[in-house]
Amino acid sequence: MKISIITITYNSDKTLADTLESVLAQTYQEIEYIVVDGASKDGTMDLVKRYEPLFEGKMRYVSEPDKGLYDAMNKGMRMATGEVVGILNSDDFYTDREVLQRVAGEFRKGNVDAVYGDVHYVQPEDLSHCVRYYSSKPFRRWMMRLGFMPAHPSFYCRREVYRKYGTFDTSYKVAADFENLLRLIFVNRIRTRYIPMDFVTMRTGGASSSGLSSHRQIMRDHLRALKENGVYSNIFLLGLRYVYKVGEVVKSRMG
Repeated sequence: MKISIITITYNSDKTLADTLESVLAQTYQEIEYIVVDGASKDGTMDLVKRYEPLFEGKMRYVSEPDKGLYDAMNKGMRMATGEVVGILNSDDFYTDREVLQRVAGEFRKGNVDAVYGDVHYVQPEDLSHCVRYYSSKPFRRWMMRLGFMPAHPSFYCRREVYRKYGTFDTSYKVAADFENLLRLIFVNRIRTRYIPMDFVTMRTGGASSSGLSSHRQIMRDHLRALKENGVYSNIFLLGLRYVYKVGEVVKSRMG
């Protein structure tokens, strides 16, 4: 079973090597690795071209202007030919060499459309110290009314599901991933399974974790996504998610 992994890049030459190395280190190698670059102006594409031979024909890439992160993800989805598709961001890397092996194993058991696990966050200057552990274990479908979702960087889904229900709505500024999972998991009730494993190490400071204005935009996007998909919620229910996130941070620091 081939797994397509999509990495979106734009001026990512300071972090991309960790991403590439972690893909190469995976024990499961029935993969297709797709890099979608937004016409970077730094050394990103030099790095991609330097690593390409190490993938022994399993890497494909494109570098051209796009309309943002989710447009680039959709482009990668269209390029993908694997039975299962996942996204690994260019400032993130796999925490464990067995991640894709575990993903493939769960799909081979059958009766599942998507799987997901855990991720953890680190400061860019200290990749060994966890500042927040995001466990998807407590997630239940109904919790999407509160703005919860499985950790998206750990989400691996059958490509046929995206063909049937659609990919990312690029009109959302920072929460097209939430809207997509809401559409797949809550509205269309795809079959999901949790894998108790830390999938990805994420550097803080991404599009969805960069300050108060970002969180305000997330709230607006979540409210819109819920309304457009016919799912009842309100700003007070969505606010409960932030209480839970504070608990994750406190627990990580105490650990």
